[in-house]
Amino acid sequence: MFTSKFIRRPVLAMVLSVVIVFLGVLAMRSRPVSQFPEISPPRVMISLAFPGASADVLVKSSIITLERA
Repeated sequence: MFTSKFIRRPVLAMVLSVVIVFLGVLAMRSRPVSQFPEISPPRVMISLAFPGASADVLVKSSIITLERA
């Protein structure tokens, strides 16, 4: 069988694994930058107006509800 060669010769399996990893690294380095565009994480900005409320009331009534949504 094909796998028996690698069982009998573990050094061959290790060398082949190193060669595959090396070729993968070379392929990654030669890829154009357009294949990996810079993507900024999405941001959401919410402004709440709660006149006369303290910070604790605002956190308990609005912010926790918005975080769960």
